[in-house]
Amino acid sequence: MTITEFLLPDYWMGQTPGPRYVQLRQRIEEAIEEGILGPDASLPPEREIAELTGLSRVTVRKAIQELVTKGTIIQRQGSGSFVREPAAKVEQSLSRLTSFTEDMSRRGMETTSKWLERGVFLPSPEEIVGLGLSTDDSVARIYRLRESNGQPLALERAALPLDILPNPIEVGKSLYEVLEKSGNRPIRAIQKISAINLEDEEARLLGVEPGMAGLKIQRISYLDTGRVVEFTRSIYRGDAYDFVAELRLDNPKES
Repeated sequence: MTITEFLLPDYWMGQTPGPRYVQLRQRIEEAIEEGILGPDASLPPEREIAELTGLSRVTVRKAIQELVTKGTIIQRQGSGSFVREPAAKVEQSLSRLTSFTEDMSRRGMETTSKWLERGVFLPSPEEIVGLGLSTDDSVARIYRLRESNGQPLALERAALPLDILPNPIEVGKSLYEVLEKSGNRPIRAIQKISAINLEDEEARLLGVEPGMAGLKIQRISYLDTGRVVEFTRSIYRGDAYDFVAELRLDNPKES
């Protein structure tokens, strides 16, 4: 069946509750799930979908825009709307303190970084609080786009006290590798994970549409002495990452 035949209104319109733009969005999603629209396949133009379904152009545009926001569809200037090539999904455990490079290496995936900022700076208010610094202190800051097998996955901005990382230019692939060599690798961390919609610049760097779902992760890491050594804020693509945690009952005999 072609996508044109699949969108004929007699097959689906009015068979489920909800606004018509939602019904159309769901029908297009079904076409993708069933392989009628494969990766990088183009959707018919909005005008053609409107004529085929009897829906207004506004309704069609709203349905497609929802798919763009979800990351299912990508719009290319002057070319139209296309099914996004699915990102390789990565499962990340929340029970182990590892670096991005280590995570990808365990999966046999090559990592690269595009440096956006690297040097010594005056700390931001967030960094002062997160690292327990004074306003007179400086921080080593590294900000980079993390990629795996050529696919952008995350934006990572790390700040460390200058005595822990005197030369941020020394960081190549792995920050934790550098800290390991100096005896300053953290042994525990507290992470806070929040759901966000990606801002324009974040989306551009990650190669997705603005407004797409993402994950914001704030990590504060500690040495065995209890000293804070790392304050990192990362933005992950929501379509490429799943975070997994194992949960256990403390006292199963008491339940």
